[in-house]
Amino acid sequence: MKISNIGSYRQNLMKLFYFLSTILIFSCKIWGQTNAGYLTYDGAWCWFSDPRAVIIDNYIFTGWVKSDGSIEAAKFDVNTQICKADELYSKLEEDDHDNPGFVLTHDGKLIAMYTRHGKKDLFINALENINTGFDFAGAQLIHPLSNEELEKYPRETMTYANPIQLNAENNRLYCFGRWTGFKPNFMWSDDGGISWTKSKVIITNYPFDNNNRPYVKYFSDGISKIHIVFTDGHPRNEPTNSVYYAYYENGNFYKAGGQVICDIESIPFEPKDASIIYKSNAVEGRAWIADIGQDEQGNPIILYTKSPEETDHQYWYVRYTKNQWTNYKICDSGKWFPQTPEGEKEPEPHYFGGITVHPNNCNVIYLSRQLSGVFEIERWETNDSGRSWSKEAVTQNSKYDNVRPFIPRGLKAGQNEVVLWMENQKYIHYTNFKSSIKYHIRMK
Repeated sequence: MKISNIGSYRQNLMKLFYFLSTILIFSCKIWGQTNAGYLTYDGAWCWFSDPRAVIIDNYIFTGWVKSDGSIEAAKFDVNTQICKADELYSKLEEDDHDNPGFVLTHDGKLIAMYTRHGKKDLFINALENINTGFDFAGAQLIHPLSNEELEKYPRETMTYANPIQLNAENNRLYCFGRWTGFKPNFMWSDDGGISWTKSKVIITNYPFDNNNRPYVKYFSDGISKIHIVFTDGHPRNEPTNSVYYAYYENGNFYKAGGQVICDIESIPFEPKDASIIYKSNAVEGRAWIADIGQDEQGNPIILYTKSPEETDHQYWYVRYTKNQWTNYKICDSGKWFPQTPEGEKEPEPHYFGGITVHPNNCNVIYLSRQLSGVFEIERWETNDSGRSWSKEAVTQNSKYDNVRPFIPRGLKAGQNEVVLWMENQKYIHYTNFKSSIKYHIRMK
């Protein structure tokens, strides 16, 4: 770094300052905290674009939205706790809905996919080789919305991106999001993400309502099956909001017990056609979904909330065994975490702290709940399918709220556990935040 017209002492001082600043920004290791620290001091994410983090060998690949709207990806070495960052798109949009989802293709390429919130385009960045450097190619902009679908389901919008590869379908890449019609859509690519089909609506109500928006979470074994859990809509807007499940495999959509709902040519299907997990009612409250995984037999594991009141969000754990659902309450989590300005009504009262399941050990979850007025991260574990739990603190006596935890997809049951989450110095709204992304490594 050359600085002209100043003395050599000042040059050296500035070089030292630059070097130390670089270390501060790009080194995620915090001295005195061997197994915890920051991935970034400027980043946020939502929980409907996933996987927002994947682990490959001992490297975690993740990404977030910065406070100026820039989209950033990061590569975190779990062993050295060193993080490298790369900007995917500068100042795209100041909105935490825009975080990227990641997928590793069969030929070793890492793809990041993301959208703006409610706009009309989707962005793809590719990292050609995860082992040599960390420099994504520039964003490819695609427009997958179909005029034919828009005629049937007239609302042109794109939010969220959830990429998944299925090895059993010749490594076909799928991507899911809330697109045409304000409904769950998907599209696919058979050439590693270079070209894509037009999108198709998967789920809708009849008669069609372009103000209704089911919320969906996806999880896949990466081989042949994609688990899908969804709601009627947004709990703020629906008088009741129930939780449903279906899965996709080999060209068909199925109920939990294996009954065919429809094939890929006959979509969309209605919520009532899927398996119902929780039928919402006025006493137990409206639901929202938090995460989905699977057990060792490939059966779904689902985490969701019930909210009898907007200040009372309860966490629930669901398993599907012996052709039936078992629902167990985990705990009360408190109210919403956005910092409502005094004298104003909270626009997002259903923004609960967050809860995530280990992708390869469904007995382990990490959650955020309100303790003494602050949201803290905890690890909970069950040995009896959710009937009872032991817990341990990850954060304690925090100054700032800790929310939206996520365990990287691909983490093996025998690996050291890693959980990532948001720390909010300020979170007024999904367009007005000052957040960090933190990590914690739990040694075996």
